[in-house]
Amino acid sequence: MPRTSWQLCLLAIIGGLISAFLIVLFIGAINTIQRLLLVDLDHYTSLSELSRFLLPIFGAMMLLVIAWITGYKYVRTGIPFVLHRLKVAYGVIPLRNTINQFFGGIVALASGFSVGKEGPAVHLGAACSGYLGSKLNLPSNATRTLSACGVAAGIAACFNTPIAAVIFVMEVILREYKVHMFIPIMLAAIVGSMVTSTVFGPAHEFEFFSNIALDYEHYPWVVVLGATLGALASIFNRYLVELLRKVQHIHIVKRFLIAGLITGIIGFAIPHAMGTDLSAINYIMGNDSHVLMLVALLIAKCALTITAIGLGIPGGIIGPILGIGAVAGAVTAGVMGVDGLNNQMTSDFALMGMAGFMAATLNAPLAALLAVVELSNQLDIIVPAMLVISASCLCSGQFFRNRSIFIMQLNMQKLAYRKPPLEDSLHRIGVLGAMKTNISVFDAQLADKAIETMIEQDDFLIMYKDGEYYWNEITGNQHQTKRFRQHKLTAISSKDTLAEAYWAVNEQRCGAVYIYDKLPDNIVGIITFEQIRSYLLEGKIS
Repeated sequence: MPRTSWQLCLLAIIGGLISAFLIVLFIGAINTIQRLLLVDLDHYTSLSELSRFLLPIFGAMMLLVIAWITGYKYVRTGIPFVLHRLKVAYGVIPLRNTINQFFGGIVALASGFSVGKEGPAVHLGAACSGYLGSKLNLPSNATRTLSACGVAAGIAACFNTPIAAVIFVMEVILREYKVHMFIPIMLAAIVGSMVTSTVFGPAHEFEFFSNIALDYEHYPWVVVLGATLGALASIFNRYLVELLRKVQHIHIVKRFLIAGLITGIIGFAIPHAMGTDLSAINYIMGNDSHVLMLVALLIAKCALTITAIGLGIPGGIIGPILGIGAVAGAVTAGVMGVDGLNNQMTSDFALMGMAGFMAATLNAPLAALLAVVELSNQLDIIVPAMLVISASCLCSGQFFRNRSIFIMQLNMQKLAYRKPPLEDSLHRIGVLGAMKTNISVFDAQLADKAIETMIEQDDFLIMYKDGEYYWNEITGNQHQTKRFRQHKLTAISSKDTLAEAYWAVNEQRCGAVYIYDKLPDNIVGIITFEQIRSYLLEGKIS
């Protein structure tokens, strides 16, 4: 039943621990490779021009080897794929996709592609916790909740932002707020953040930003920045989806090699556009950053991100869009000319740009707000960040009809990510929480006297005949002769939800399904159409 339980909370903690340790291993591998190749993390300017050109091409070749080993049909990874699997498989993700995501994500992030680590974190977290629920033979609705817990743990372990992780799961992944899910998801996020803090230290990723110093006189510029970011997010999303549409029939070998070549060419000329976000942000924080150079960096960063994600490189999009937003904010600070292009103004507007661009691109205002607050470890940015987010989301949605990039990707790829409201409601209740267990199973040859005894016990009579099971519905009351109405029963696993039971009896609008545990002949209960109808009309199981 959709209620908070200590058992599910305990499993959320266990799943969160497993997910967090896998994310730590993932991030540790990336950091180790980058420190071997670069002076510091995401510091691609330390490489020679030729090395910057060749590194992404070599990375693309490595990605193709990994894809060949796991199988080309298992290359789907990242947040859109998790959204799809949550709807069609309750969050259970194939192992080969997960292997591809783990090793492919390491290679992509270490070789300079403009992708983020949060995409792999979401995928790996969902896979770990979903696998745990599947192996424990949990009901499907509980497995879905556990998978969402793994996502929260993965995000929290990736960025050390537990609050933003919880809101991200509710707003972007599940796209619903339900109290019975909130506690286990929150516990998983806490565990993920604790593991990260223990291994990598308690610092947040963007604590190096100066304390916010925006005044009311700057708020009109904040609104202008928000509107600009909304327009930019719309352009960014549309070009990305258009690229996805045009290359979907091109073989993966060509796509990866083209991505490596374009990344190498742009990285050769503008090395700060390579990597996730730190390289671009470190550049804009320099006092000698010129507006024209910032515009060039903004265009290059957008081009590299659209190329990498659009051509299928296994990485996330949130890290790069934070970098794009920061650069866009710095450009606005330069255009303002308030007190010159000083470091303080650049820092403030870079943070505002990160919040506004993430909110408009993902259509997730609350997740963007809390992410930037936690990443910068500054509460003072809440009011101006809310202003820039409001402006960017309004402009993006109202004037450009923009939607979440994840939803646009799923629509273009024709992958299911939502179901009718009726089915969504039924998915929240497992058949184990609704079935009737007062059943009597008898052979068709059973004497009438034994049947009368079962009737007196008020049991549900299930008859076995010719390899099939039938429910003998009793009609009539104590003043009438009792009669039987026979319905053929459909088998439903004990892991299923009311949605599967509903679709089994919906066409006849009557009858029932029987629930079995592990083997079809091990009948443990029955659910009638009238029970489901009662829930849909009255909100309770009769």
